[in-house]
Parts: sequence; C-alpha cells; structure tokens
Amino acid sequence: MNLILIGMRGAGKSNLSRRISMLTKRPVMSTDTLISYEYQGLPIPAILERVGGDWRAFREIEAQVVQKVAAMDNVIVDTGGGVVVDLDDHGKETYSRRKMDALKRNGRVFWLQGDIARLAAKVAADTRRPPLSATENEETIMQRRRPFYQQAADHVVNIEGVRREILAVQIRLLADFWPTP
Repeated sequence: MNLILIGMRGAGKSNLSRRISMLTKRPVMSTDTLISYEYQGLPIPAILERVGGDWRAFREIEAQVVQKVAAMDNVIVDTGGGVVVDLDDHGKETYSRRKMDALKRNGRVFWLQGDIARLAAKVAADTRRPPLSATENEETIMQRRRPFYQQAADHVVNIEGVRREILAVQIRLLADFWPTP
C-alpha cells in the first residue's frame, strides 16, 4: 500500500514526503523528479518548453509516470500539483480519473489542504515552476482545482499553522496501513 500526497503548488508535498520517509523508512517517489529523469534530467519548465508549452502533452507524460509509480508498493508518492487534472478537447481542466484511479488502486491519498491565497503568493516568484496559464493567475487556477483535490482525497490534512514535523507525524498516524518500523 502506498501513501500518496497531493495538494496545490507550495503545499509542502516534497518536504513532507521526505519527513514521512524518515519516520517510516519507506522510499519517496516524486512524480516530477521521475518525469525529469525520463527527459535526461531536464527541469519541468524545460520539458514543458520542449513540448511547445502544451500542457495536454505534459499531462500525458505525467500519466505515464503515474502508471509506473502506481505499480510500486510501500512507497511514498510525492505528486505534482496538477496530478488531479487532465485537459479536455478544448483545453479545459477536468478531474483526472485515470491518474487518480491508478494511484488509488494501491494507495491512500492525503490532500495537503492550505490557504489558496498564501500558497499562490508563495509560488508566484518561483522560477522552477512553469506558469500554469498565460491568462489566469495561480489563485484562480488553484480555486478551480480545489474540488478535484477533494474528490481524490481519502484524507484531508489541514496544513495551515502546523509545523511540518507535526504534519509528518499526523500523516504517519493516519497511514495506519503501515506498521511502525
């Protein structure tokens, strides 16, 4: 059984996955890191540039990596913020049933829920994160994705005002499917 962390950009998925790994002695699989690995170590913005800025193409790459990670067992999966979405024929974001169903087949999904305005401000100047849209700001996109995170979540973890080490312990306790190492 896998422990899957989802949440908006800046929610702390990578930080928490490493902390949970230390508590459980389980490896972390980062979907963004694996995508980068498959593209000779290119960062996500460069991969997106390579596919001509086509977010649909990127979501296909992500879906392939999710299928691989979902086949693993006893790992912590640190997902990209957009793992819960796909794009329809008109480029509109929709809930990604294929990716979330794959992850949930052998895992429990923990949504790191935080204040959207704070998270949007936190990631606004981060050049390691490609812009999600040329016409919409981060906060608008995060608001639209909120129901997708809710739909995907087995557990909702409120991250506001809670230290990361405490959150890691809380998630570890919620992950009652793993015995204490």
